[in-house]
Amino acid sequence: MPSHASPADRLRGIEAITDTALSRLTYEELLAELLDRAKEILQADTAAVLLLSPARDHLTAVAAAGLEEEVAQGVRIPLGRGFAGRIAAERRCVILDRVDGTTVVNPILLEKKIQTMMGAPMIADGKVIGVMHVGRVTTGRVFVSQDAELLQVAADRAASAVQSIAARADRAAAGALQRSLLPSALPVLDNAGMAARFIPGHGQVGGDWYDAFTLPAGELGMVVGDVAGSGLPAAVIMGRMRSALRAYALESSDPAAALAKLDRKMQHFEPDALATVLYAILDPALGQVRISSAGHLPAVIAGPRRPAYLPTVHPDLMIGVSSTQRHTATIALEPGGVLAMYTDGLVERRNEPLDDGLARLTAVVRPGPADVVCATIMSAMIGGERTRDDIALLVLARS
Repeated sequence: MPSHASPADRLRGIEAITDTALSRLTYEELLAELLDRAKEILQADTAAVLLLSPARDHLTAVAAAGLEEEVAQGVRIPLGRGFAGRIAAERRCVILDRVDGTTVVNPILLEKKIQTMMGAPMIADGKVIGVMHVGRVTTGRVFVSQDAELLQVAADRAASAVQSIAARADRAAAGALQRSLLPSALPVLDNAGMAARFIPGHGQVGGDWYDAFTLPAGELGMVVGDVAGSGLPAAVIMGRMRSALRAYALESSDPAAALAKLDRKMQHFEPDALATVLYAILDPALGQVRISSAGHLPAVIAGPRRPAYLPTVHPDLMIGVSSTQRHTATIALEPGGVLAMYTDGLVERRNEPLDDGLARLTAVVRPGPADVVCATIMSAMIGGERTRDDIALLVLARS
């Protein structure tokens, strides 16, 4: 669409860009269609979309029309540098009437002999997430302010679509990652039974997990944890923590020592990550439980001769807060006893004190086969409710 196009032509251009049918396309199809329409409407020869990295320090080309090399070569533009970097940093549309080494940093733009360019920031929820730009190789045909308005409409549409599609993809990926990291099977023990439940949150998948494994000396490790945050970032951190703790479990039979190493590792490599973790090691006879808590809710223990209770464990700081001395408590588990470990989604409810949830939990935990104990807990605590938070529950029932 030429810069002297009529208001009716421009309206048709806007309608083409905002067409609701675009929402039915895949991520790649939508961006390709938007770029093709932007090229046609603005009579451009090239068009591209670059997205800001998670670290927000550079832009990466993800879609292009007439500039396919940008995507194929994985072009990266530092934030604040060059044409696209300047648009992202300044959060405004820019028209470039001269394309040379002083105005762009991407050599592909020079190789294509682009003469004039125009770019607009892609903004979603008040944050810049990328840049859309178009270019012309014909001299004497410059972009004008009315063109910039149309490009901004296209950039806004792209930003909304990218955010929506990315959110759906992240939820799917987080769920798949979380499920893949849960044990495919619990350890089979001669002197005990084990059972577990995992329920993804109704809101958004997070970083809850449980784990159980045997150790070289015949001991049994049991873990539940909850990474702060939600979605794919929390699930990725959860996966790293789970793997790291398994490695440290092979190095030490003291749960506190393993959690201290995990804390050190996370603070060095993932300084913004926070998580609560409860780690228990049971001796081969399962009569003693050594347990350490990194800010996690207490386990529940019940036995034939003692009602369910919350064992006293030193409340050490959660993983990622600061370096701290960690403690291990040793607790007896009598024959026929039950040990239950869980994440906060099981007991926390809005407008209800946490102590009430813990009291309801201890009231329903009693000796029995592990799967029956699990089913009883879930029935009493959850019923038909769909909680917003993930729920992880791990139960051991000693013979």
